[in-house]
Amino acid sequence: MAERLSFYIARGSPLHRLNPLTKITIVFALILVSFFSPFYWTAPLLLLLVILPLSFVGRVQREYLLTALKLLVPATGFVFIMQSLFLPGGRTLIFQIWILHLYLEPVRAAFLTVSRIFVMVSAFIVFLLTTHPSELMTDLTRRGLPGQFAYVIVSTLQILPQMQAKAQTIIAAQRSRGLDTEGSFRKRIGALVPLVGPLVFGSLVEVEERAIAIEARGFTSPVRKTSLREIPDTSLDRVLRWALSGLVLVSLILSIWLRR
Repeated sequence: MAERLSFYIARGSPLHRLNPLTKITIVFALILVSFFSPFYWTAPLLLLLVILPLSFVGRVQREYLLTALKLLVPATGFVFIMQSLFLPGGRTLIFQIWILHLYLEPVRAAFLTVSRIFVMVSAFIVFLLTTHPSELMTDLTRRGLPGQFAYVIVSTLQILPQMQAKAQTIIAAQRSRGLDTEGSFRKRIGALVPLVGPLVFGSLVEVEERAIAIEARGFTSPVRKTSLREIPDTSLDRVLRWALSGLVLVSLILSIWLRR
Protein backbone atom coordinates (compact mmCIF):
# COMPACT_ATOMS: atom_id res chain seq x y z
CA MET A 1 0.00 0.00 0.00
CA ALA A 2 2.90 2.35 0.74
CA GLU A 3 4.09 2.26 -2.84
CA ARG A 4 0.69 3.39 -4.08
CA LEU A 5 0.72 6.36 -1.70
CA SER A 6 4.07 7.69 -2.93
CA PHE A 7 5.95 8.13 -6.19
CA TYR A 8 8.52 5.55 -5.06
CA ILE A 9 9.17 2.61 -7.41
CA ALA A 10 11.02 -0.33 -5.87
CA ARG A 11 13.98 -1.29 -8.03
CA GLY A 12 17.26 -2.90 -7.00
CA SER A 13 19.46 -0.18 -8.46
CA PRO A 14 22.62 1.52 -7.16
CA LEU A 15 20.69 4.79 -6.91
CA HIS A 16 18.04 3.16 -4.72
CA ARG A 17 20.75 1.86 -2.39
CA LEU A 18 22.27 5.29 -1.77
CA ASN A 19 21.57 6.94 1.55
CA PRO A 20 18.54 9.32 1.39
CA LEU A 21 20.67 12.23 2.60
CA THR A 22 23.12 11.59 -0.24
CA LYS A 23 20.29 11.72 -2.76
CA ILE A 24 18.97 14.95 -1.23
CA THR A 25 22.49 16.38 -1.50
CA ILE A 26 22.60 15.39 -5.18
CA VAL A 27 19.27 17.15 -5.79
CA PHE A 28 20.26 20.41 -4.12
CA ALA A 29 23.75 20.34 -5.64
CA LEU A 30 22.23 20.10 -9.13
CA ILE A 31 19.79 22.92 -8.38
CA LEU A 32 22.36 25.24 -6.82
CA VAL A 33 24.98 24.66 -9.53
CA SER A 34 22.41 25.35 -12.26
CA PHE A 35 21.31 28.59 -10.55
CA PHE A 36 24.79 29.78 -9.56
CA SER A 37 26.37 29.18 -12.95
CA PRO A 38 26.35 32.24 -15.23
CA PHE A 39 26.62 30.05 -18.35
CA TYR A 40 23.59 29.22 -20.48
CA TRP A 41 24.80 25.70 -21.19
CA THR A 42 25.22 24.56 -17.56
CA ALA A 43 21.59 23.56 -16.89
CA PRO A 44 21.10 21.69 -20.21
CA LEU A 45 24.38 19.83 -19.67
CA LEU A 46 23.34 18.85 -16.14
CA LEU A 47 20.07 17.57 -17.53
CA LEU A 48 21.66 15.54 -20.34
CA LEU A 49 24.83 14.35 -18.61
CA VAL A 50 23.69 13.90 -14.99
CA ILE A 51 19.93 13.71 -14.44
CA LEU A 52 19.03 11.60 -17.47
CA PRO A 53 21.86 9.09 -16.82
CA LEU A 54 20.81 8.95 -13.14
CA SER A 55 17.30 7.95 -14.19
CA PHE A 56 18.82 5.05 -16.17
CA VAL A 57 21.06 4.09 -13.24
CA GLY A 58 17.97 4.06 -11.02
CA ARG A 59 16.02 2.12 -13.69
CA VAL A 60 13.21 4.68 -13.56
CA GLN A 61 13.88 6.30 -16.93
CA ARG A 62 10.46 5.38 -18.32
CA GLU A 63 8.57 6.90 -15.38
CA TYR A 64 10.79 9.98 -15.39
CA LEU A 65 10.40 10.60 -19.14
CA LEU A 66 6.62 10.13 -18.99
CA THR A 67 6.34 12.59 -16.10
CA ALA A 68 8.59 15.08 -17.88
CA LEU A 69 6.53 14.87 -21.07
CA LYS A 70 3.18 15.20 -19.29
CA LEU A 71 4.13 17.81 -16.68
CA LEU A 72 7.38 19.61 -17.45
CA VAL A 73 7.30 20.07 -21.21
CA PRO A 74 3.86 21.81 -21.33
CA ALA A 75 4.58 23.99 -18.27
CA THR A 76 8.08 25.07 -19.29
CA GLY A 77 6.98 25.51 -22.90
CA PHE A 78 4.30 27.97 -21.81
CA VAL A 79 6.79 29.86 -19.61
CA PHE A 80 9.30 30.03 -22.46
CA ILE A 81 6.76 31.45 -24.92
CA MET A 82 5.42 34.03 -22.46
CA GLN A 83 8.86 35.25 -21.38
CA SER A 84 10.23 35.31 -24.93
CA LEU A 85 7.38 37.50 -26.15
CA PHE A 86 6.67 39.76 -23.18
CA LEU A 87 9.86 40.01 -21.12
CA PRO A 88 11.13 43.62 -21.33
CA GLY A 89 14.68 44.65 -22.16
CA GLY A 90 14.96 43.38 -25.71
CA ARG A 91 17.32 45.16 -28.11
CA THR A 92 18.22 42.69 -30.89
CA LEU A 93 15.10 42.06 -32.98
CA ILE A 94 14.80 38.54 -34.42
CA PHE A 95 11.47 38.92 -36.19
CA GLN A 96 8.11 40.66 -35.86
CA ILE A 97 4.59 39.33 -36.44
CA TRP A 98 1.90 42.01 -36.22
CA ILE A 99 2.17 43.43 -32.69
CA LEU A 100 4.42 40.65 -31.42
CA HIS A 101 8.14 41.37 -31.31
CA LEU A 102 10.68 38.64 -30.64
CA TYR A 103 14.03 39.84 -29.29
CA LEU A 104 17.19 37.82 -28.70
CA GLU A 105 17.75 38.95 -25.10
CA PRO A 106 14.32 37.81 -23.75
CA VAL A 107 14.71 34.50 -25.62
CA ARG A 108 18.05 33.87 -23.94
CA ALA A 109 16.65 34.84 -20.53
CA ALA A 110 13.62 32.58 -21.06
CA PHE A 111 15.85 29.68 -22.10
CA LEU A 112 17.96 30.13 -18.95
CA THR A 113 14.89 30.23 -16.70
CA VAL A 114 13.20 27.24 -18.32
CA SER A 115 16.35 25.09 -18.30
CA ARG A 116 16.87 25.79 -14.59
CA ILE A 117 13.24 24.92 -13.81
CA PHE A 118 13.63 21.72 -15.83
CA VAL A 119 16.74 20.74 -13.84
CA MET A 120 15.10 21.56 -10.49
CA VAL A 121 11.89 19.60 -11.08
CA SER A 122 13.65 16.72 -12.86
CA ALA A 123 16.06 16.25 -9.96
CA PHE A 124 13.16 16.04 -7.52
CA ILE A 125 11.26 13.62 -9.78
CA VAL A 126 14.20 11.19 -9.88
CA PHE A 127 14.63 11.59 -6.11
CA LEU A 128 10.97 10.80 -5.40
CA LEU A 129 11.00 7.80 -7.75
CA THR A 130 14.04 6.25 -6.03
CA THR A 131 13.55 7.18 -2.36
CA HIS A 132 10.93 5.64 -0.07
CA PRO A 133 9.34 8.22 2.27
CA SER A 134 9.77 6.00 5.33
CA GLU A 135 13.51 5.62 4.64
CA LEU A 136 13.85 9.37 4.27
CA MET A 137 12.01 10.03 7.54
CA THR A 138 13.98 7.37 9.43
CA ASP A 139 17.32 8.73 8.24
CA LEU A 140 16.43 12.36 8.97
CA THR A 141 15.24 11.61 12.51
CA ARG A 142 18.31 9.43 13.15
CA ARG A 143 20.50 12.42 12.28
CA GLY A 144 18.77 14.59 14.87
CA LEU A 145 16.02 16.32 12.89
CA PRO A 146 12.94 16.71 15.12
CA GLY A 147 10.26 14.20 14.26
CA GLN A 148 7.69 16.93 13.63
CA PHE A 149 9.82 18.49 10.89
CA ALA A 150 10.62 15.11 9.33
CA TYR A 151 6.92 14.24 9.29
CA VAL A 152 6.04 17.56 7.62
CA ILE A 153 8.64 16.95 4.90
CA VAL A 154 7.51 13.39 4.22
CA SER A 155 3.81 14.30 4.32
CA THR A 156 4.42 17.08 1.79
CA LEU A 157 6.07 14.60 -0.58
CA GLN A 158 3.07 12.27 -0.25
CA ILE A 159 0.25 14.78 -0.70
CA LEU A 160 -0.09 14.50 -4.48
CA PRO A 161 0.08 10.69 -4.81
CA GLN A 162 -2.33 10.28 -1.90
CA MET A 163 -4.81 12.66 -3.47
CA GLN A 164 -4.48 10.86 -6.81
CA ALA A 165 -5.11 7.46 -5.20
CA LYS A 166 -8.11 8.76 -3.26
CA ALA A 167 -9.53 10.47 -6.37
CA GLN A 168 -9.27 7.25 -8.39
CA THR A 169 -11.06 5.33 -5.62
CA ILE A 170 -13.87 7.91 -5.50
CA ILE A 171 -14.24 7.92 -9.30
CA ALA A 172 -14.49 4.12 -9.35
CA ALA A 173 -17.09 4.19 -6.55
CA GLN A 174 -19.18 6.86 -8.27
CA ARG A 175 -19.07 5.01 -11.58
CA SER A 176 -20.33 1.85 -9.86
CA ARG A 177 -23.32 3.93 -8.71
CA GLY A 178 -24.09 4.98 -12.28
CA LEU A 179 -22.41 8.41 -12.38
CA ASP A 180 -21.25 9.34 -15.88
CA THR A 181 -17.73 10.77 -15.53
CA GLU A 182 -16.91 10.61 -19.24
CA GLY A 183 -18.38 12.04 -22.38
CA SER A 184 -18.80 15.69 -23.26
CA PHE A 185 -17.11 18.58 -21.46
CA ARG A 186 -20.42 19.64 -19.92
CA LYS A 187 -21.01 16.19 -18.43
CA ARG A 188 -17.52 16.13 -16.94
CA ILE A 189 -18.04 19.53 -15.31
CA GLY A 190 -21.33 18.33 -13.87
CA ALA A 191 -19.63 15.25 -12.42
CA LEU A 192 -17.06 17.33 -10.52
CA VAL A 193 -19.36 18.16 -7.59
CA PRO A 194 -20.01 14.56 -6.50
CA LEU A 195 -16.29 13.87 -6.91
CA VAL A 196 -14.78 16.91 -5.20
CA GLY A 197 -17.03 16.72 -2.12
CA PRO A 198 -15.96 13.23 -0.98
CA LEU A 199 -12.33 14.01 -1.87
CA VAL A 200 -12.17 17.16 0.29
CA PHE A 201 -14.09 15.78 3.27
CA GLY A 202 -12.24 12.47 3.07
CA SER A 203 -8.91 14.31 3.19
CA LEU A 204 -10.02 16.27 6.28
CA VAL A 205 -11.05 13.06 8.04
CA GLU A 206 -7.71 11.50 7.10
CA VAL A 207 -5.81 14.42 8.64
CA GLU A 208 -7.67 13.93 11.94
CA GLU A 209 -7.01 10.18 11.86
CA ARG A 210 -3.32 10.79 11.27
CA ALA A 211 -3.14 13.21 14.20
CA ILE A 212 -4.74 10.62 16.49
CA ALA A 213 -2.38 7.90 15.23
CA ILE A 214 0.65 10.14 15.78
CA GLU A 215 -0.35 10.84 19.38
CA ALA A 216 -1.08 7.15 20.02
CA ARG A 217 2.42 6.22 18.85
CA GLY A 218 4.13 8.78 21.07
CA PHE A 219 5.38 10.82 18.15
CA THR A 220 5.91 13.95 20.27
CA SER A 221 7.63 12.09 23.10
CA PRO A 222 11.12 13.47 23.90
CA VAL A 223 12.50 9.94 24.31
CA ARG A 224 14.97 8.95 21.59
CA LYS A 225 13.27 6.83 18.93
CA THR A 226 14.62 3.55 17.59
CA SER A 227 13.99 2.05 14.18
CA LEU A 228 13.50 -1.57 13.18
CA ARG A 229 15.40 -0.93 9.96
CA GLU A 230 18.81 0.72 9.83
CA ILE A 231 19.51 2.93 6.82
CA PRO A 232 23.10 2.31 5.64
CA ASP A 233 25.46 5.24 5.30
CA THR A 234 28.54 3.98 3.48
CA SER A 235 31.89 5.67 2.87
CA LEU A 236 30.79 6.21 -0.74
CA ASP A 237 27.80 8.22 0.50
CA ARG A 238 30.01 10.41 2.67
CA VAL A 239 32.53 10.98 -0.14
CA LEU A 240 29.75 11.91 -2.55
CA ARG A 241 28.24 14.41 -0.10
CA TRP A 242 31.57 16.13 0.52
CA ALA A 243 32.39 16.18 -3.20
CA LEU A 244 29.00 17.65 -4.09
CA SER A 245 29.30 20.28 -1.35
CA GLY A 246 32.72 21.24 -2.73
CA LEU A 247 31.27 21.44 -6.25
CA VAL A 248 28.55 23.82 -5.08
CA LEU A 249 31.13 25.98 -3.30
CA VAL A 250 33.36 26.12 -6.40
CA SER A 251 30.36 27.01 -8.55
CA LEU A 252 29.42 29.84 -6.19
CA ILE A 253 32.97 31.24 -6.09
CA LEU A 254 33.26 31.02 -9.89
CA SER A 255 29.94 32.79 -10.33
CA ILE A 256 30.95 35.65 -8.01
CA TRP A 257 34.37 35.96 -9.66
CA LEU A 258 33.01 36.10 -13.23
CA ARG A 259 30.38 38.71 -12.35
CA ARG A 260 32.86 41.13 -10.78
